[in-house]
Amino acid sequence: MAKLRITYKKSSIGYNQKQKATIQALGFRRLNQVVEHADTPVIRGMINKVSHLVAVEEVAE
Repeated sequence: MAKLRITYKKSSIGYNQKQKATIQALGFRRLNQVVEHADTPVIRGMINKVSHLVAVEEVAE
């Protein structure tokens, strides 16, 4: 299964609470942090909701 490398690029200050909660649920604590998740529909949906705050790249295993 492929993995996604997600980078937290833009602050969630000024955005609604659901988007802030999604950022936290993805595992981010600070700007420019990088996390890796499996490429699942759940993670893709979360990324879609905060796509303006994160950068995504696929990682080959």
